[in-house]
Amino acid sequence: MTNQTRAPATADGAALLDEVEAFHRRFNVFPTEAAYIAVALWDAHAHLLDCFDSTPRIAFLSPEPGSGKSRALEVVETLVPRPMVAVNASAAALFRSVSGPDGRPTILFDEIDTVFGPKAGDNEELRGFLNAGHRRTGVTYRCVGDSQTVTPFPSYTAVAVAGLGSLPDTILTRSIIIRMRRRARNEKVEPFRARLHEQEGTALRDRLATWAEQARGWVLGAWPEMPDGVTDRPADVWEPLLAIADAAGGDWPRRAREACLALVKAAQYTDKHSLGIRLLTDLRDHVLIGIDRLPTIAILDRLNALDDAPWADLNGKPLDNRRLSRMLAEYMTADNEPIRSRNIRTSGGVLKGFHAKDLEDAWTRYCPPPQEAATSATPLQPSSEPLNL
Repeated sequence: MTNQTRAPATADGAALLDEVEAFHRRFNVFPTEAAYIAVALWDAHAHLLDCFDSTPRIAFLSPEPGSGKSRALEVVETLVPRPMVAVNASAAALFRSVSGPDGRPTILFDEIDTVFGPKAGDNEELRGFLNAGHRRTGVTYRCVGDSQTVTPFPSYTAVAVAGLGSLPDTILTRSIIIRMRRRARNEKVEPFRARLHEQEGTALRDRLATWAEQARGWVLGAWPEMPDGVTDRPADVWEPLLAIADAAGGDWPRRAREACLALVKAAQYTDKHSLGIRLLTDLRDHVLIGIDRLPTIAILDRLNALDDAPWADLNGKPLDNRRLSRMLAEYMTADNEPIRSRNIRTSGGVLKGFHAKDLEDAWTRYCPPPQEAATSATPLQPSSEPLNL
């Protein structure tokens, strides 16, 4: 019997989540309906961290300031247990707070772009803390005392971040991403006034805490059914939120799974992941369509001609033969050998190029499912047209 078919943990869980969602809607304009559902469930999951093996980060990101990211964190702050607002906090301060005597905080990290943005410099310790704290078993090791004894500090805690741009891939894939936008003229929200509205939020927080205690036995050890196609890291990210939805009952199990599918699908399109995966996907969907092999010069022509692709301008230079070969060599063929160029005989002689068969295993393992098969590839540039295979 799946968790979805069991009775909810308490009768008022769904109604309480409805109120949490409505509280966000008063002050936040999120880009999709799925975002409201995810954020409300994330607020609730922060009260039940000990029931889960992992905790997803939630990230409010936008390309421009003034998109409501900080306001979203302000509202979340009123709803989660022991909120700790961290701006430019060090990794040492954070992991010591997590293992402190006052109990595990919920860390709210605004202006995360100052930590991981292009001008932020090296922040490997903080990145390591955020990565380790995703898992309940995560710890951070430090040398303590005069004897410099190696001591493990627990890192497991809920973290919400807000900032401009994106995040490192290692954090991005552990996060539920809310892509914030500036409010349109017809999108109205209620002004958030701390003195007026914090009390309302903390009253909801107290009710969430009470409900969480009632739901703890139901959520502990729950294995929520995942929507079709949600596996691996996305399943780890969403498992706690779906467990919360199932415990609440009502429409929340259905709405949570719809939100899960919508946000996981959106992440496949909007998150950068690695440049290598983008390369593999573009080769599959735009270059080697119906072709079993192609010279490198033709592959580069097609990649660099793609609209909305990075290949024509990689740090001011187009993708070239050397970089293409180096990137593809990081992936393996079905025979577990690095993908490398091979000789291809053409009417003009023998040229180096790549075979689709060598890429098929990497396409299966790393690329998102094809959306809609293209009917033709991008036309070759004139310099490559005379090549007849």
